[in-house]
Amino acid sequence: MRIISKLMLSTAIVTMPVSTSAIVFVNEFHYDNRNADVGEFIELAGSAGDSLDGWSLALYNGTASRRSVYNTINLGGTFGDVSGGFGFLSFDAVGLQNGGPDGFALVDNGGSVVEFLSYEGSFTAASGPAGGMTSVDVGVRESSSTPVGFSLQRTGSGSAPGDFTWAAPQTATRNMVNAGQSFTGAPPPPPPPPSGDLTAIYDIQGAAQTSPLEGRTVTTSGIVTSIARNGFYVQDAAGDGNVATSDAIFVFTGGAPTVTAGDDVTISGRVSEFIPGGARTGNLSQTQIARPDSLTVNSSGNALPAAVVLGASGRMAPTQIIDDDNFAAFDPENDGIDFYESMEGMIVTVENAAAVGPTNRFGETFVVANGGAGATGVNARGGLTISEGDFNPERIQLQGGQATAASVGDQIGDVEGVLGYNFGNYEIVPLDGQSVDVVQAGNLVPETTTIDAGGDRLTVASFNVLNLDANDADGDSDIADGKFAALGAQIANNMGAPDIIALQEIQDSSGSFNDGTTDATLTLQTLVEAIAAAGGPRYAFAEVAPQDGTAGGQPGGNIRNAYLYLADRVDLVEDSVAFPDGATTDPAFAGSRKPLVAEFVFNGETVTLINNHFSSKLGSSPLFGAVQPPINSGEDERRAQAAFVNALVDTLLADNPLAKVITLGDLNEFSFFSPLEILRGIGGEQVLTDLADLLAGQLDAYSFIFDGNSQLLDHILVTQALLGLDPQFDIVHANSEFFGAPSDHDALIASFLIEAAAVSAPGILGLLGLSVAALAWRRRRMVV
Repeated sequence: MRIISKLMLSTAIVTMPVSTSAIVFVNEFHYDNRNADVGEFIELAGSAGDSLDGWSLALYNGTASRRSVYNTINLGGTFGDVSGGFGFLSFDAVGLQNGGPDGFALVDNGGSVVEFLSYEGSFTAASGPAGGMTSVDVGVRESSSTPVGFSLQRTGSGSAPGDFTWAAPQTATRNMVNAGQSFTGAPPPPPPPPSGDLTAIYDIQGAAQTSPLEGRTVTTSGIVTSIARNGFYVQDAAGDGNVATSDAIFVFTGGAPTVTAGDDVTISGRVSEFIPGGARTGNLSQTQIARPDSLTVNSSGNALPAAVVLGASGRMAPTQIIDDDNFAAFDPENDGIDFYESMEGMIVTVENAAAVGPTNRFGETFVVANGGAGATGVNARGGLTISEGDFNPERIQLQGGQATAASVGDQIGDVEGVLGYNFGNYEIVPLDGQSVDVVQAGNLVPETTTIDAGGDRLTVASFNVLNLDANDADGDSDIADGKFAALGAQIANNMGAPDIIALQEIQDSSGSFNDGTTDATLTLQTLVEAIAAAGGPRYAFAEVAPQDGTAGGQPGGNIRNAYLYLADRVDLVEDSVAFPDGATTDPAFAGSRKPLVAEFVFNGETVTLINNHFSSKLGSSPLFGAVQPPINSGEDERRAQAAFVNALVDTLLADNPLAKVITLGDLNEFSFFSPLEILRGIGGEQVLTDLADLLAGQLDAYSFIFDGNSQLLDHILVTQALLGLDPQFDIVHANSEFFGAPSDHDALIASFLIEAAAVSAPGILGLLGLSVAALAWRRRRMVV
């Protein structure tokens, strides 16, 4: 499954959604009642004195075919003090849809989602301000029997949304405290401004992740260094010489600033901590002065403060630890998360930056300083491979814009900009008017496998082809943009045309998603033709369509696993392509892809393949985030899926201890995390071996690059019987490292020496007996 790297689009320079220290959340709403719906509304609770000007509610239809915004309610008004420092503002929501599921996103005046709630189930938004985010089901619902004048309400005591729980329908209390609800601990008003003495920026920042002066009104001064669409950065001209305290801060104005770079300014305003996208994202906060009370330009045309060099000529980033104490101590020398915080907002220069990942669709490129010298995990192709306990804090994101098109190993040179934070990563935003460009290509070329093939060697591959479909129903023609041709050339040439290919992320062939057609015949046939056109052999294919169409991928695409195979090299056992017994009802695979089993005969030997695509990591908290250690989203689902497949392999081996079983696919997990341990079999119960262990240099073990980290998400694991057949293994790096590649995953290939054996007449009879037994097992264990 493609891992989504952004929840929202970023702007070209700096994305700094509007923020104050406000607490705002949905407190009550009504959407359904007996007879015709009347009086639908959504009520918000917020800290007294804060304004909703520019905020909105995006109403979402959560059905699988849409998951998009059907209406937007523009908000406004200021909260009064009704109870405990909190007030209420309610808004009519005529036509608020009735469940199945549906929901709404509360969006602040900078475009960030504060809350994304749903009723009668949860869903992942396909577009709009909450695009890519999964809603939180309130857990209670209204129905066609709910009395008129009732609503769903938060109850409990506290001052933040997490302090309250949603109650079943009861009499509506619009613009009032709900029944069973009380507010405590509202944020105190900020203290009065100091006597007029200046507070240095580095004292506002302090040696900590958050400001020691948060909530206080201060007066400070410095040089404007960079302009954003809704504010600007200002840095102390001299600094305090303390590497633990940043000399810069962001000033949020809410609109286009009136200052220019080089202005010496004096600012008075309240210090606050802003979390991009809201607390639910797990992002770190950024210290800022929000909506200054006064702003004076003292002079213009001043020189900008000197940049801090990130690299061998200046400060070297930690190379292993991101955070090891859950923020208990501020340790910029050893913790990457504190290292970058100590320069928040300052001008820095990345020395001799080299790309360690391809530029993504947001124009972002991850780099390391000094061409990777001094970094850990540097692989032979110039990327950074993760390992257990080392997720490479030395990489940094460059916000270069759409013009940047770097691949791994490309040299970008010295890059000067402001050190900011967005979407879970520290980033360098080039100074005004500057761009991020490739100054010297790394000349990396896609690999071609050297694995032995043909003759008595059976070659098997796993390949995630990234939401491949043969129609234009999603507005993105994979045929017209050359994706099929590129994949066909990779399979025919770079991959050496393996005998069997287990594919993931194959989508419907229909001309319109969700038109009732769920087979992928046209998609697979188009790929087969593309391989042949590239000079490769003509493959046969096999698939089983998903039964519910909710297995992830692009909305309506009915993503599934499938097989390509060379019928002149292997025989597909009739009726063997199926979901394992129980997979269609096992909750481990709800909303995810079911394993697809197939049996092939090669040189008289039966080989069983289990093609997997485990639940994605979508929703994981950022590595550079407020939750440490980060949350590995979907891990429980992957553990359960791994246990199911492991049990299936156990059953195969119980029937035949010499069974040749290959478990492969996009498992969306690292080998050193528990789902892979469960899949292999724990301790003395290990039944599968990961062929990546055969690689002489583990730094080459990666099939995907996310945020500049090379990592192995795809795997081929085999039973003991195949380990004795001279196994070879290769990861063909032809996609993950390259800008504009047809897939974001590299293909994995394994080869086994299965020699044809001379068989006597009694032996033939014995094999026939085994075949009958195998067929009986298959009918007992497999269902479609």
